[in-house]
Amino acid sequence: MKRIGILTGGGDAPGLNAVIRAAVKTAILEFNCDVLGIRDGYDGFIAQAGIVPLDLNAVRGILPRGGTILGTANRGNPYARKVIKDGVETVVDVSDEIVQGINKLGLDALLVVGGDGTLHIAHELFQKGVPVIGIPKTIDNDIGGTEVTFGFDTAVNIAMEALDRLHTTAEAHHRVMVLELMGRDAGFIALHAGVAGGADVILLPEIPFRYESVAGKIKDRVELGSMFSILAVSEGAKPMGGEQVLSRQGDQMYSPRLGGIGHRVADYLEGQGFESRVTVLGHLQRGGTPTAFDRWLATRYGAAAVRLADRGGYDRMVALSGGKVIDVKLDEALALPRRVQLDEDGVVTARNMGVSFGDG
Repeated sequence: MKRIGILTGGGDAPGLNAVIRAAVKTAILEFNCDVLGIRDGYDGFIAQAGIVPLDLNAVRGILPRGGTILGTANRGNPYARKVIKDGVETVVDVSDEIVQGINKLGLDALLVVGGDGTLHIAHELFQKGVPVIGIPKTIDNDIGGTEVTFGFDTAVNIAMEALDRLHTTAEAHHRVMVLELMGRDAGFIALHAGVAGGADVILLPEIPFRYESVAGKIKDRVELGSMFSILAVSEGAKPMGGEQVLSRQGDQMYSPRLGGIGHRVADYLEGQGFESRVTVLGHLQRGGTPTAFDRWLATRYGAAAVRLADRGGYDRMVALSGGKVIDVKLDEALALPRRVQLDEDGVVTARNMGVSFGDG
C-alpha cells in the first residue's frame, strides 16, 4: 500500500476532521503511505484543484474542529450530475469519468466517509473496480451494520441543551415549546435528546401520531398543575394516515427536504387554546466542535479503515459492535437502514416515565 485517498461526502457531521486526522497519521506513521485528500466529495475527481496531498502538518490542530477540511457535497452523485449541455441543464452519468480519475491517481484504496447515499455510491464504484473502504458518518444514526455513527452524539447533546434552555422560558411564560429536530426517517436524535432533556412529548417518524393525543397529554399536564410542556419533534414525524411535511419537493437529483411538522403541531395546539412556540434547531445540530465520544469513535474509525485497506478489505465498512470496531460488507450494512424500534429500551423507558409519543 503506497497511496490512498480519502473523501468526505453528504451532509457534514462533527468528527469528520478526526477521521481525516487519524487516517492520515496512521497511514504515514504506521504504513509509510502517502495520502491524498479529495475535495468536495466525488466532485474532487473531476474538478480543478480537487486533489490535495495530506501530510502530518495538514492535519495538525483539526481534531476539535467541526465540518471537514476537505469540504463535502450532498448533491455530488456521479451517477446523476447536473451539467449544462448545449445551453440546456441536464443530468448525466459521469461515474466512468470518476473511475478514470481514481485510476489516474494510482490509489491503492479510497476511504469514503459518508452516510447511506455516499456509501451506496462507493459500493457501486467498487463494482467498477474502485478499491473502496467505507466509514459510516451521519448525525441521524440511521446506517445499518453499526451500533452508532460519529456525529450523532454531538447532535444529541446540542438538542438536549436546546431543550434545557426551552424549559426555563416555557415555564416562565406557561407555553408549549416545540423543538423540531433533524433525523430524516429515523427518530434517534429526537428520542435520545427528548429523554435526556425531559420532553413531555416525543414525535418520531417510526410512530405515527394523533394530534388529539398530543393535545390530550398537554391538557392532562395542565390539570395536574404543569402549565407548560416541551415537545421534541423529529422532522420526519407524521400524523396517522398523513404524510411527512416537506419544505421542498424532490426530483431526479435532489431528495425531498423535510421541515415544517413542528409548526403544524404548534398551529394545532394553538387552536386548542395552548399558546405555543416553535424552534427549528436545523444545522446547529451539525456544527461546532465534536464531543469527546465522537472524536474517540471517529479516530478509531479512521485508523481502522487504513488497517482494513492494508489488508485489502475492499467494499467493506468499519463499524462499531459491542464496543469494538469491526468491519462488515458494504452491501449488507446498507441493505437495511437503522430505525427506532417500538419495543427498544429507550422507547419503553420513556413510556414508563409518562412521555407521550402521540399514539395513545
